[in-house]
Amino acid sequence: MTTAQTQELDVQPTPLALLLLGREADPRSERGVECPGDLPSPSDPDLVERARAAKEKLGDKVFVLGHHYQRDEVIQFADVTGDSFKLARDAAARPEAEYIVFCGVHFMAESADILTGDDQKVVLPDLAAGCSMADMATAEQVAECWDVLTEAGIAEQVIPVSYMNSSADIKAFTGKHGGTICTSSNAKRALEWAFEQGDKVLFLPDQHLGRNTAVRDMGMSLEDCVVYNPHRPNGGLTAEQLRDAKMILWRGHCSVHGRFSLESVEDVRARIPGVNVLVHPECKHEVVAAADYVGSTEHIIKTLEAAPAGSKWAIGTELNLVRRLANRFTPEGKEIVFLDKTVCFCSTMNRIDLPHLVWALESLAEGNLVNRIEVDRETEQFAKLALERMLALP
Repeated sequence: MTTAQTQELDVQPTPLALLLLGREADPRSERGVECPGDLPSPSDPDLVERARAAKEKLGDKVFVLGHHYQRDEVIQFADVTGDSFKLARDAAARPEAEYIVFCGVHFMAESADILTGDDQKVVLPDLAAGCSMADMATAEQVAECWDVLTEAGIAEQVIPVSYMNSSADIKAFTGKHGGTICTSSNAKRALEWAFEQGDKVLFLPDQHLGRNTAVRDMGMSLEDCVVYNPHRPNGGLTAEQLRDAKMILWRGHCSVHGRFSLESVEDVRARIPGVNVLVHPECKHEVVAAADYVGSTEHIIKTLEAAPAGSKWAIGTELNLVRRLANRFTPEGKEIVFLDKTVCFCSTMNRIDLPHLVWALESLAEGNLVNRIEVDRETEQFAKLALERMLALP
């Protein structure tokens, strides 16, 4: 529909529509989209039986991976659950599985394809399940950034470190330029390694994980960090700023973790006396600084497992996981709440719902390969090199 037709019908775009179109901004957070309300209701119970039947028919030919942020109706069919890298490694450890069905997002399926055998086929039930953070750094933008660093005379001193939450193209760029991949669990080790190789780090694509690791875990100052904005000439930085910086942070963030604010922390402390605030390092620096505990998804789970009965926790990470943990530990007398008062889940992760999973499994059971994720040979070669450097970290 054209603008003229819209005006003729007297249709006025809502604030949310303008936000999604990029014509408005939310100054209070980086989330980019509002997430009011609750999770969608569970799917038709008939789909549960259809998923079970298709999975049983496939037998050992299929291996289903479920990321922690998936909804329960999908997780129930996962052979293993975990974070993105753990799942990719689990897939590689199952060479007998012809099909790897990845209930996660696109970059995760790419990583699984990189690490699994050539005869294995990775399937993403919904190709629209992307990652807003990964999409904030394209191969063209990063290549242009490297040109800017070259013109500033510092490219030879810069080691790229890319977060696992990045596309295969960005992982390949990292491998080509002598860098490594990191997870939220080993980011400090990756940065320590990088600074042994060069004087500066280009950290992609999540600025918050890079900043929090450098400042909180490695003792750098905020002044040691600059933010490269791919939408501004020269990243919005002068050559002098680039030369003075130790950490060149890509202007990217997680749309879920970016929504948590210092106000969220202060509010939950006022509402729940004695609460422990536990957040993911993808949160903004002021949120991490105000929290009691900070750690990866796996760290969050292990911390709550070890927590004493009667303890109270506000968790700053994706809602599906927080809700699952709350249900799991409530019988043990642990009170677990979502850090922000507004319910929010990862909208792209939740594109993998039961109808899409059933369709993928039934298609495979009928011999039809659908939604295959396949990384080209050259990209795979250099991306794997970057991943292998991470695996070799002490």
